[in-house]
Amino acid sequence: MKNAGIILLLILVFGCEKFNKPKKPKDLIPRTEMVNILYDMYLINSAKGVNVTILEQNGVKPESYILTKHNIDSLQFAQSNTYYAYDTEGYDQLIEDVRTKITLQKNRYETQLKQEEEEQKRKRDSLREARKKAIQTNTTNPKPSN
Repeated sequence: MKNAGIILLLILVFGCEKFNKPKKPKDLIPRTEMVNILYDMYLINSAKGVNVTILEQNGVKPESYILTKHNIDSLQFAQSNTYYAYDTEGYDQLIEDVRTKITLQKNRYETQLKQEEEEQKRKRDSLREARKKAIQTNTTNPKPSN
């Protein structure tokens, strides 16, 4: 039993490596740009979840599209992401910034959609009112027969 304790202690001591902070890449993507890239990735992944066949039919490869859009390569993204992810609190804040950006965009979209719906309703009501008046005018002032 004593030997098992010593073996367990040795496994714990040697099994736990000390993780060193990754070196800052020379081509580190700036934090604000990283937020934009992650934002685009979340959006494109959502689009893939809705209907991946539309993307495939249009020849869009989501990951390569985003990398090309932001003029970066996959290695640069991976190294930058690893660097930022090491600091979990900082990375949480980065993800929170992405979430905030998504929420703002969603609110803008919903506001615009609501305005468009209200405008369509106003036009429908206006047309309905105009038809009502035309019917009332025709019933109170019938056309004379020839």
